[in-house]
Amino acid sequence: MTSTLTALLFLGLYLSQTTSTQKQILSKPIIWVKPNFMIPKGMPVFIWCQGTPKAIEYQLHLEGHLYAQQSPKQLERRNTVMFHIPKMTLLTAGQYRCFYRIKELWSKPSDPLDLVVTGMYDTPTLSVHPGNKVISGKNVTFSCRLDTATNKFFLLKEGRSSQPQHRYGNIQVEFPIGPVTTAHRGTYRCFGSYNNHAWSFPSKPVKLLVTEGVGDTSLVPTEHTSFSEPWDTYLLATEAEFQQDPAFWDHTAHNILQIGLAFLVLVALMCLLVDYWLCRKRIQEQANRASPQECRRRFRTQRTLDK
Repeated sequence: MTSTLTALLFLGLYLSQTTSTQKQILSKPIIWVKPNFMIPKGMPVFIWCQGTPKAIEYQLHLEGHLYAQQSPKQLERRNTVMFHIPKMTLLTAGQYRCFYRIKELWSKPSDPLDLVVTGMYDTPTLSVHPGNKVISGKNVTFSCRLDTATNKFFLLKEGRSSQPQHRYGNIQVEFPIGPVTTAHRGTYRCFGSYNNHAWSFPSKPVKLLVTEGVGDTSLVPTEHTSFSEPWDTYLLATEAEFQQDPAFWDHTAHNILQIGLAFLVLVALMCLLVDYWLCRKRIQEQANRASPQECRRRFRTQRTLDK
């Protein structure tokens, strides 16, 4: 009995410490943008921040300063809020992070989200050498030129996982690529920039077609190309996929742990009750067996006294 009560005490203390620790550590939220991290000047953009169902307030920070804040409006989506930027400008381009609050505690900041405003400078010219139709294994070089002097150029290949390459230069830079494979097939554009968050208009698209070999005449790109004209209908209308929230899974794991501990405590209490019931039953049975014997002893004693 004493060992069981001691075990219950330790379980209760552990559960209390776990809950206290969880309250002090709030996982970072997830941040993403729709329709794309590159937004033409004057066009709207939506930034999403995903925390936990218990969050009561969200904040969006731009370059380390508070930009907007709001509370969840729908009970069924309390773990996600949307921040709307009506028009993208130089003032709204930059690095964003978001936070959420549970009671008086604020979460860690989300990973950074860099938003770029395009259409701020003249249009560059993009070309590829020796040509846009090459055999796999060869080398190609993209050349981007912007007559208006700049200090940085970006080359972007369309694709969900594509990341822009960059090189420094004033008027023209080259992006060597190779040996190429069919994975390099796709549509490319380049941009000029004075900083990481303000880019020029995009160049006209250049489609690179890579064949498997001399005998293979297939020039169909492996990636779907969806650049649209004009640019104001958005370049790369690719939406960020909805991501599962690590904070959500942290809280779920914690809740499962709490349920498991509560179940163990309940089982221990049930064992105590069963043990107590069995003990009472044994005592009652012993008492019942002892009663007739006691009566016979008293009867014999009484007869002896009468004689």
